[in-house]
Amino acid sequence: MGCLRSLSIIIPAFNEERRLPATLETVRAFLAGRALDFVEVVVVDDGSSDSTAEIVRQSSAADPRVRLLQNPGNRGKGYAVRHGMQEARGEWILFTDADLSAPIEELEKLQAAVEKEGAAGAIGSRALNRKLVGKHQSFFREFSGRVFNLAMRLVTGLPYRDTQCGFKMFSREAAGVIAARQQSDGFGFDVEILYIARKHGLRVVEVPVRWFNVEGTKVSLWNGISAFADPLRVRWNDIKGLYR
Repeated sequence: MGCLRSLSIIIPAFNEERRLPATLETVRAFLAGRALDFVEVVVVDDGSSDSTAEIVRQSSAADPRVRLLQNPGNRGKGYAVRHGMQEARGEWILFTDADLSAPIEELEKLQAAVEKEGAAGAIGSRALNRKLVGKHQSFFREFSGRVFNLAMRLVTGLPYRDTQCGFKMFSREAAGVIAARQQSDGFGFDVEILYIARKHGLRVVEVPVRWFNVEGTKVSLWNGISAFADPLRVRWNDIKGLYR
């Protein structure tokens, strides 16, 4: 893993009993044989009503590198990611979706980018090279995503082509700066954390990654529509001084 020898992998999970066993096995297989001084896989259970937590406990019993964090009820993906970043012990922190829509092997691309650029973080992107998208979302979702990105860039000034890919990595120092100021608990947190990073002079590079749409998304149509207000909330929070 190059100079990244200490790693926390954060997986936010809400009612993921069906997908989580295979995901944990895939991540553990990826980590096998890699020269890391420290590694942990932290599953943040966001108030699941199924056996998500028990699956993680069983996995932890077999492999102590797997750790369970539990939110106080169903608080949202943004809260789960923040909770994970605040509790992570690794020097580098990756968060990835429980469905592994971006294969865990793509971590190596983020690693190479931060090493080459000397960056504080790297984010996976579906937009920089759409040939890497192995299975697409519906036309409506992809079109909405492009419109959202255009609106987001106009409102926030962020340069990224894809803020919503759930595959991002930060140094622990950068994660601490971001998590201490993050306000959003829901799906709108992606734009916010990148805005906070930029405001504090933390360089985050965008990296094209392979990505495969997985059925069973937790993002409802209403979540998608309401996301268009998130960049405005971010700018308003900044005006109020919440990101200082």
